[in-house]
Amino acid sequence: MAAKKTGRTSSAPSARVLSSNEVYRGPVSWVTSDRIVEPGGIEVRRDIVRHPGSVVVLAVDETAAEPLVLLELQYRYTVGRRIWELPAGRIDPGETELSGAKRELLEETGFTAKSWKRILKFHASPGFLAETMAVFLARGLKPGIAQPEADEVIDVRFVPLSKALQMIRTGQIGDAKTICGVLWLKQFGEKR
Repeated sequence: MAAKKTGRTSSAPSARVLSSNEVYRGPVSWVTSDRIVEPGGIEVRRDIVRHPGSVVVLAVDETAAEPLVLLELQYRYTVGRRIWELPAGRIDPGETELSGAKRELLEETGFTAKSWKRILKFHASPGFLAETMAVFLARGLKPGIAQPEADEVIDVRFVPLSKALQMIRTGQIGDAKTICGVLWLKQFGEKR
């Protein structure tokens, strides 16, 4: 059965917050437990992980016949192993999305880029996580010296786009932001 179109846009009613209590605060995120009335009139509790937002960098070397994607391999405690991903990180207080993306690329890989364009912005997991991710396409790469944070041990490698797609198909890349960026490049990457 097809979904019925309501014709509603962004003017749809929003939830009414009855109470909001911060139950945890850490250096990167915090959690609130909220009592709300949903637009449909139902009162519910929503526990939300709050986050200032993140940036993701799809750094591409276009000097070869096939675009090369800059990937990182680093340990992620939440999955218990090293994973392949695009350079990324949170937006620091006072930073714009673009300045955060430039900082993350330099810190984690040592690269800078001549050309920057925001290509995507999405909600990471909107059911319980209030984090947006802004994905930037970085071109005209210039190598430099990485400046990782003390807890970051990162291996950096350029991978042909076809290999990155294969890594997604075989499960070697399972990180959602990286899958989004690589698939965007395959589908919408501007022709040189």
